[in-house]
Amino acid sequence: MTTVLITDDQPLQRLGFRMLLESQDDMTVLGEAGNGTEAIRMSADLRPDVVLMDIRMPGLDGIEATRRIIASGDRTRVLILTTFDLDEYAYAGLRAGASGFLIKDALPEELLSGIRAVSTGDAVVAPSLTRRLLDAYVQHLPSTAPTDSTSLDPRLAVLTEREREILTVIGQGWTNAEISSRFHLAESTVKTHVSRILAKTGARDRIQAVILAYDTRLVWPS
Repeated sequence: MTTVLITDDQPLQRLGFRMLLESQDDMTVLGEAGNGTEAIRMSADLRPDVVLMDIRMPGLDGIEATRRIIASGDRTRVLILTTFDLDEYAYAGLRAGASGFLIKDALPEELLSGIRAVSTGDAVVAPSLTRRLLDAYVQHLPSTAPTDSTSLDPRLAVLTEREREILTVIGQGWTNAEISSRFHLAESTVKTHVSRILAKTGARDRIQAVILAYDTRLVWPS
């Protein structure tokens, strides 16, 4: 059973989410928060598997609420819901530690699949959407590529050569199946490599691993 805390300042929006989630046999809504401050308090009290987090709310916004929930160290994961595709705030939300984001007008099955994915530690976004996210993300990077190819970011130094190779293609949006095919590895082996990469680097999920690949210049926009 996946437990969910809904955070949105619009009561009708919360009601719609609640009705959808409670129609599922494997989901339970633990509560509703109307702003970021309530979300932080209720997350600490209820310890949900997933917090559905709106971004624009009065008072404490969803980005700061996400940052504080993640910083608390609980197992709760945050799925950001935004009104506009590639909203500028989605970038900040992911950097704050969210496990992904969806657009509020996503299909019901997309939202449900996203919640299930996040609750199991996966990223919610498909590779195609990951690439679109990165198009927005790279706007925040320096305009020139690094010239010192001999230096290795300390966050990458803990990885084996194979793990760095896999992190590179994760950053390029490859799926496990694509990695398995092109590296001639069993998909179970790929999953093991991905799990080790997340554990060694402290990345919470695949989306955070993608951000790490760009932050460390392991991947550079073409």
